[in-house]
Amino acid sequence: MQKNNPTITRAWCVYDWANSVYSLVIISTIFPIYYSAVSEHPETASTIVSFFGLELQSSVLFSYAVSGSFLLIVLMNPFLTAIADYSGRKKLFMQLFCYMGSISCAGLFFFTRETFSISVVLFMLASIGFTGSIVFYNSYLPEIATEDQYDRLSARGFAMGYIGSVLLLLFNLAMILQPGWFGIAAENTSLPPRIAFLTTGIWWFGFAQYTFYHLPANVYRRNPQGSWILNGVKELQKVLNQVKELHLLKRYLLAYFFFNMGVQTVMYVATLFGIEELQLPSDNLIITILIIQLVAIAGAYGFAALSARYGNIRALIIAVIIWIGICIAAYFITTAYEFYALAAVVGSVMGGIQSLSRSTYSKLIPATTQDHASYFSFYDVTEKVSIMLGTLAYGAVAQVTGSMRYSILALIIFFVLGLIFLSLIKGKKSLEPQGEAEAVAGQV
Repeated sequence: MQKNNPTITRAWCVYDWANSVYSLVIISTIFPIYYSAVSEHPETASTIVSFFGLELQSSVLFSYAVSGSFLLIVLMNPFLTAIADYSGRKKLFMQLFCYMGSISCAGLFFFTRETFSISVVLFMLASIGFTGSIVFYNSYLPEIATEDQYDRLSARGFAMGYIGSVLLLLFNLAMILQPGWFGIAAENTSLPPRIAFLTTGIWWFGFAQYTFYHLPANVYRRNPQGSWILNGVKELQKVLNQVKELHLLKRYLLAYFFFNMGVQTVMYVATLFGIEELQLPSDNLIITILIIQLVAIAGAYGFAALSARYGNIRALIIAVIIWIGICIAAYFITTAYEFYALAAVVGSVMGGIQSLSRSTYSKLIPATTQDHASYFSFYDVTEKVSIMLGTLAYGAVAQVTGSMRYSILALIIFFVLGLIFLSLIKGKKSLEPQGEAEAVAGQV
């Protein structure tokens, strides 16, 4: 297959456009607010909920649901990616996770207090579908593009994701804030957010069809013989043995583990920080999230250009240093306008560090391998474990000190450790400066 085919690379980017609406609508904005509203008892204002007969605080159940879905993916993906590599069925696995996630997301249209337990299960399935499909999606990058295009194409994918998710969120917010425009009675407050969940599932499912139509199904034309499961396990063991010998890749995964722990924790708790520490209303927080998403588009392209001039590792080091500054600034902010300004800085490095992290890992994978899904499963596991430990550490510091400001400050430790391990990565020609910065071309 010829690499850098415009139709195929465009189709790959479109999947970011398709699935990123889940991150923004379900994880960051509308779903958490709706979940909190449904969880509160209308008469007693109690937030104790029943999950298949088990009584729990709603916030605790939400945390368990997210952590549980991540844990299942961490346990499953290494084996599934190895089976996908061996069988040549990577696109099939990506489709299965996509359809499970998008259909579950659409099923949240029926989320009410009466359907609470099954709706939480649908939320978990949507999370598993989203995170499960991403590892197969990411692993296509080194198969459809040449190495000199990794940074640019990765940035383009993230940028399209940010644009698509903002467009759908604006539509859904208009429906929630002005239901009369859509023929919805003002007193029917539960219908607009439930329609938002439905539109998110339809958007994800629908646009993914363009991706699946054009992405190659079996790049290396593998013809599996014998048991897929048994040979898949052997494939995973083979890749694991290879990873043990790749010192730069291991060092990068260690650096990524620490700086991603800080990045993802900030992204997950930013809304909570605004509510508890600054007492910001939900409208202000949604504005903040939109600022982050829009600025992140420029950030993704900006850091792709930065890596072209200074190399991937140097660009990542710059990003991590900025994140350390963000943590220090967050400790001191006291007003909504300061929070908005800091959100803009977060957006500028959020898109850059995410897209560059993916493309850098692609460059460290051996050029001769055909087991890209298996290699990206290690990247995915590193990411998920770092999120679980980062949010756990954040919560523990907040509990001990009684303030989320100290938790934000403590994240500096993770960024410093990531910075140290990044500085130890040297000698890989593809990560060194590639000459004068070129204009980041291509249309989104």
